[in-house]
Amino acid sequence: MSAQPQHPWYSEEKLQSVSEKLRCRETQAGTVLSLMGEPYQLCYPSIFIYGHRATGKSHVMHTLMKELELPHATVSCVECVTVGLLFEQVLHSLFGSEASPLLPRTPSLSDFVRIYRQLCSQSPAKQTRYIVLERAELLRNMEVNLLPALLRLQELVEDNVTVILLSEIVWDKFRPSTGCFEPLLIHFTDYTKAELQHILDQESHPSYSPELYSAFINILLGVFYCVCRDLRELRHLAALNFSKYCEPLEEGNVKESETHKLWRNIEPHLKKAMQTVYLREVSSVQWEQQQQMEEKEAGAMRGLSAHGHVELPYYSKFLLIAAYLASFNPARTDKRFFLKHHGKIKKTNFLKKHEKTSNHLLGPKPFPLDRLLAIFYSVVDSRVAPSASIFSQISSLVTLQLLTLVGHDDQLDSPKYKCGVSLDFIRAISRTVNFDIVKYLYDFL
Repeated sequence: MSAQPQHPWYSEEKLQSVSEKLRCRETQAGTVLSLMGEPYQLCYPSIFIYGHRATGKSHVMHTLMKELELPHATVSCVECVTVGLLFEQVLHSLFGSEASPLLPRTPSLSDFVRIYRQLCSQSPAKQTRYIVLERAELLRNMEVNLLPALLRLQELVEDNVTVILLSEIVWDKFRPSTGCFEPLLIHFTDYTKAELQHILDQESHPSYSPELYSAFINILLGVFYCVCRDLRELRHLAALNFSKYCEPLEEGNVKESETHKLWRNIEPHLKKAMQTVYLREVSSVQWEQQQQMEEKEAGAMRGLSAHGHVELPYYSKFLLIAAYLASFNPARTDKRFFLKHHGKIKKTNFLKKHEKTSNHLLGPKPFPLDRLLAIFYSVVDSRVAPSASIFSQISSLVTLQLLTLVGHDDQLDSPKYKCGVSLDFIRAISRTVNFDIVKYLYDFL
């Protein structure tokens, strides 16, 4: 670790262990150690560490606290839905079971300060205590006086304690409008492509050579680095796709040196995975099962797009089915398909001449929102009340490019949409909800 000579109060073995576990974050770890100072000296009251998701903020702090054996409390603000839970976790982590009998049912800020002082008087600190708050931006949604109090907690409790806030937003957007004590700021930059390559190379598969895995990571970063620099997401993608990358090697058709052939085999699978970056609709096991199912049912599933790997919510599937029916069925057929007691209507009597042409050859046609909802409420099994959830799922389908918004957002009449999926895709979606869509398509009568 480059900062090792600057911190003689820590043993060489501990610093070496920290250096091995914090690859490509030695500079940031050295900066944090410099601000923390010696374990027995008074430290700065608060430190604000910010950076994008998966830039090593929590990992660096967890490693420093654990390897250097510093007294600390690490609390995730996501788990603490109330201020009382936050105070309880901090006191239990720092003082153990001694805090339990002193805690009221819902401790307030004044209770927290009083109990902290009482416990400090019983067991004075030999080292600086640290309170690490992950996802600290959520503190802004809690009580107004909480954040200013935490930033100057050292003064309130009269103890050598430092509060370290970890956040994904900058301090200018974090600072309370009423003003507060200014913490020290540390920025964790994104990993560069070379740093990601170096980190991921260390996780090579034991059954294959490090050179092969490094070549695979190089291909993976070449595809995903422009859209994703999240280390956790890239690890997930590497775990999903490495077995597929090695399939030609296991079959004996390709040698490790034939990188181009290995690339041709993995390219279509990486393109499919590109559509599910940051989406966790499917787990790794489900992804592998879907890959195997595609190979077994190549004829039936060949027409599916990359969206076939996105597991949609239940009602979103019916919304997509309704959108497909609205795009490929003439509007005049809705009465026949979706209205009970419509009577006998012949196909040639109620359609115009140009509507007798196959709609699947002409392509999808735009339809208004009210028609989509009318078909949706007709085909869905259970009664569904119109709610914001239904409309938000329509927006999600547009975001996933399964539906296309036609026209401008500022138009006076209701918005119009087009369905952008293939027949094979919608049949696969329909099978998951036991809906026979062919019976409702005019072209297949």
